[in-house]
Amino acid sequence: MNKYRFELSRGISVWKISSSVNKISFFFSAMQHTNSQNYLEENLRAVTSIMVAQFLQKLTYEKVQTIVKELLDLAEKCKSLKPHESPSECCHQLMTTFLEHICNNQVLADRHVFSDCCNTNNSARHKCFLSYKKDVAGYSDIFQISNPEQICEIDKENPVPVKEKYIYETSRKHPFLYGPTILTMSACYETAVQSCCREENKTECFQIKLEPIRKYIREISLRHHHLCEIGIKFNHKVAKAVELVLLTKKQPRANFSEIAKLAMDIKNLHQICCEGNAVACVLGRSQLMNYTCSKQATLSSKITPCCELPEPFRGECIIISENDEPDPSSLPLSRFTEDQFVCKQFTDKQDDFLQEFLYEYSRRHPELAVPVILRVDTVYQNLLGKCCKLENPLECYSHGEEMFQRVVRESHEHVKNQCDLHEKLGDSNFHDRLIVLYTKKAPQLSAQELVIFTKNMAAAATKCCPLNDEQQFACMENSAKLILGALCRRHEAEPINAGVGHCCDDSYAFRKPCFDDLQVDATYISPHLSCDQVVNLNEDLCRAQEEELQTEKQKLLSNLVKQEPYAAEMQFQSVIVDFAHLVEMCCQAEKSEICLQEEGTRVRALIWEDPTCRGATRPVSHNY
Repeated sequence: MNKYRFELSRGISVWKISSSVNKISFFFSAMQHTNSQNYLEENLRAVTSIMVAQFLQKLTYEKVQTIVKELLDLAEKCKSLKPHESPSECCHQLMTTFLEHICNNQVLADRHVFSDCCNTNNSARHKCFLSYKKDVAGYSDIFQISNPEQICEIDKENPVPVKEKYIYETSRKHPFLYGPTILTMSACYETAVQSCCREENKTECFQIKLEPIRKYIREISLRHHHLCEIGIKFNHKVAKAVELVLLTKKQPRANFSEIAKLAMDIKNLHQICCEGNAVACVLGRSQLMNYTCSKQATLSSKITPCCELPEPFRGECIIISENDEPDPSSLPLSRFTEDQFVCKQFTDKQDDFLQEFLYEYSRRHPELAVPVILRVDTVYQNLLGKCCKLENPLECYSHGEEMFQRVVRESHEHVKNQCDLHEKLGDSNFHDRLIVLYTKKAPQLSAQELVIFTKNMAAAATKCCPLNDEQQFACMENSAKLILGALCRRHEAEPINAGVGHCCDDSYAFRKPCFDDLQVDATYISPHLSCDQVVNLNEDLCRAQEEELQTEKQKLLSNLVKQEPYAAEMQFQSVIVDFAHLVEMCCQAEKSEICLQEEGTRVRALIWEDPTCRGATRPVSHNY
């Protein structure tokens, strides 16, 4: 009998079949003890609590449960959908009633700053509530179990509260994470707790078994939030195109009509899940996965093991399953660049024709990241838009293949240049270089924000650049789309500058190249900073961990670049080197505080070319 093992190590999630019982992970164990024919019905309360906690993130666990009780009667009506019924229609009333409940409770509405939402109609009210959802930092705190013995005692007496509180914490701290994923991982969490409570060293066991859950949730939550952003910011064609590429890469042997249908269904499901109706999201995914498994013979051989699992594990398994092997019998792509009837097809059924091109190109290039394939698609669409107006369009669009190759080559070369620079500079100096570049592009961001943003970019390079050429390219592109997506959500909440806004809004496919080419924001006028604001030295630096010290150094770097964005990079680097040397020297001195004060004053004066540190406002290079 086959056993299924779920790996989450190194950020790679795959299902594997193993004949050895010893290799079964806690994920399979979780599937075993939740193997129920009435899983959705039995977990309706938990699903409803996900919805409530994701909207009312500041509410206590007890108050969330109180509201859930009042909503369960409506949720009951949604649990027994027939195959042809839409979960969005069924559960619409549930969402409406939930929002009315909040608005009818003045204390609740005021506490969560929802009063302005309650003064609008249903559609606008819903969008208003969604705009208040915020990802909460410090999610790892959930996994810091300070008293394992106490947790195990609670779980022994009644395992339900442990799982319910995990669902509550995960939901409120990841308000864009889809309900089915939270249900799946809560079962994993529950199994990990039960397993570790049988171990002698419980603390170590919790650390080992909960880390993959934490990592998976963090990464999948970013993906879900990113997909929601695409659906909100760009038109439905972009959202469908993304799904069509992902599906084709995963199931390249499936025919176009089946992929196109599934892409539309998945796009619609994303919209339901992004609207925060967890009940409809869970039911919708269940319907979709049932359909997918009914078609597994024509879709992909890789999902067969997944389809033997119950929900919600079936859905999570299919989503993260490996890509199938490409179909060697694919028709040549030349029919899109050499056929004389291309313009007729483009004119008669433009959307269908372009979707078919996207499908055919994607199944031939599974190695390319989604944004790169979408760039090729955009270039092809623009090419036909121009060529089909000419007398001899074939001569014009016959150069399409060359253009596609150029798009891929240029994207690839930029990634290679970044990785070459990373190898040359090393992790720390590469991060410093990114801080200089992005402070120039987005100086309106605080130094702290710039350090965190570029830290994510540097981490992506550390992870991706050691891979082989093909994997490196895809890894960097896939990482960039999520990191830049987060930056664009920051811009949406509080506009940064026109250049950032253009890159975020103009084209999803070309978002990364746009940011790569973005230059110094010439409109930015730096506020005058006092010497202490630029170089703040105190004894706390001597007690700081290496990472904290690095952050302070990089915040200094960012503030210097803001003051003089056109200065040579070596000028900034010399100051940073001296800052690090000064801190090291003074922290080893007998009277470190006095040393930091005296040396700090001297460094400030030299940086600002002013002995009194009161007049000049231009950083310059010095040899201390």
